[in-house]
Amino acid sequence: MNVRLFLVGLTALALVGAPARAQMDHSMHTATPDTAPLSRLSGKAFDRAYLSMMVAHHQGALAMTRAVQARLTDPQVKSWAAAILREQTREIDSMNAWLRTLGGADTNAQRLMAGSMQGMTARLSAAGNADQAFVTQMLPHHASAVDMANLALQKSSDARVLKLSRSIIRAQADEMYAFRLWRAPRR
Repeated sequence: MNVRLFLVGLTALALVGAPARAQMDHSMHTATPDTAPLSRLSGKAFDRAYLSMMVAHHQGALAMTRAVQARLTDPQVKSWAAAILREQTREIDSMNAWLRTLGGADTNAQRLMAGSMQGMTARLSAAGNADQAFVTQMLPHHASAVDMANLALQKSSDARVLKLSRSIIRAQADEMYAFRLWRAPRR
């Protein structure tokens, strides 16, 4: 199935259910651990914290990738790892440049995210099957980035942040879909 067509179908399903969700009581919804610090912020403070956390999150992905890169054997997984290193390094550079225009990184937000990334890297370093472990660990890692990016689409008014967030959602949702397909025959 074409990944873009699949995502368009999911979007259409979401839009069909939108009127019902608009009437739902959202007061019981809780923030994910990655979005909790962001959910209370707005404006420039939100953008600074979000970008700072996403830089640390991407740096976590780079550390995870480097922890297993030399032990990867599957050509597809090697390709994904190379793409993650290339794309997330590029995004880190962009976010750091934007942070300079917003007064610098929010070090508390960055430190909080960096701490949550260490466990994933440690599990990958200790994994026996590097290919399987990498794909398995990248699924929740990407899911948390998508959660943060979705929150940014709701809260930010900075065009750069909005564009980056949409790009993160698209790219990482596509990768999550591909990771799931790759894992399916191996279960």
